[in-house]
Amino acid sequence: MRKLMTIAAAAAAFVAGSAAAQTEITVQYAIPDIFKEVQEEIAKQFMAANPTIKVKFTQPTKEYEDATQQVLRNAVTGQLPDVTFQGLNRQRILADRNIAIPLDSFIAAEKDWATKGYDGALLTLGQVKGKQYGMGFSLSTPIIYFNADLVKKAGGDPDKFPATWDGIFALAKKINDPANKVRGFHYDWDITGNWMWQSLVFSNGGTMLSADEKKVAFDGPPGQKAITTLGRMVSDGTMGDISQATALQDFVAGRLGIWAHSTSRLGGVTKQTQGVFALRTARFPLGAGADSRLPAGGNVAMMLAKDPAKQKAAWEYIKFATGPVGATIMVKGTGYFPANALPAKDPKMLGEFYAANPNHQVAISQLPSMTAWYAFPGENGLKITDVIKDHLQTVVNGSGKPDDVLKKMTADTQALLPK
Repeated sequence: MRKLMTIAAAAAAFVAGSAAAQTEITVQYAIPDIFKEVQEEIAKQFMAANPTIKVKFTQPTKEYEDATQQVLRNAVTGQLPDVTFQGLNRQRILADRNIAIPLDSFIAAEKDWATKGYDGALLTLGQVKGKQYGMGFSLSTPIIYFNADLVKKAGGDPDKFPATWDGIFALAKKINDPANKVRGFHYDWDITGNWMWQSLVFSNGGTMLSADEKKVAFDGPPGQKAITTLGRMVSDGTMGDISQATALQDFVAGRLGIWAHSTSRLGGVTKQTQGVFALRTARFPLGAGADSRLPAGGNVAMMLAKDPAKQKAAWEYIKFATGPVGATIMVKGTGYFPANALPAKDPKMLGEFYAANPNHQVAISQLPSMTAWYAFPGENGLKITDVIKDHLQTVVNGSGKPDDVLKKMTADTQALLPK
């Protein structure tokens, strides 16, 4: 009996010791309707490979702005998550306020870092003022989704989809069929962070602010073209004042012919439209100038942990989530492409996937045109995003004329910039 008690005590001590040795990290992410299954699968595989680290998720936030606001509140209460997945344009505010931890020393301590798939150009998307604060997790560009069946019915050729907004609007008018509750076109202009507004401005060769970030720059010719195009989407392109959720449902149900959105939805939309209609994708229209660019969407993994033990565990998780295994899970579960170069080259990971899914190749073909998703400076950075969104809404609902809206939007944004 005494021997059995000794064995039992030893076993209990072993279990207690194992539990004590386990480090728990909390992880925050946004947009659960895209990322919930992906994040949970990554955590599951990570914990299986790293039994001394436990991953616990905080309540996901609806959008990237919500995730940033939550971190700012948590910084005040001292309840920061150890790892956060933030929109590419929201790294700056966490770096400027010294909430995020620079990752340069962790990278420097890695052996053979150059062989781990983190391309130098893609790494720059996670840098703020020359320091590495984020590791790219998911990347996207705006693309055009279209219902090939409706395009054919309207007399269009899915293999020769229009490359200009004029051509898209003309095709949308032919597709538009109110009697059968079919709309020709929709542009999800209100995607988080003014991303689709930036897409219109950048694609025409413009910028948000001047080089010194003291003056609004989207009021120049590129911005004028952008706001005019947005207005024409309503007047010429058959676009209505509907929500992103409604546009998505209309498209997957076959009631919307052409839909401009992020590649982020491609995985889900592909599944939802199987057996409903032939889904195709096309490149986002670019202006003729050499400066035409598209903002990189998506998010990065950032470290907020202050405790050294949690920092070590958080770094292991960040590497796993943004590395080949995590990137493969993410791509197959969404429409994003990875910020790690290894999976696409490996047939067992994503090589065969991309070969079998040409719709995913469209976004990758736009990589040469990719630029940073702009983050406005100063304490009012988040507020400026909301102000721009409110002004754009008046163009979409018809209550404001594009030229007048651009002037008001410029003045209101200028007033919120750091003095």
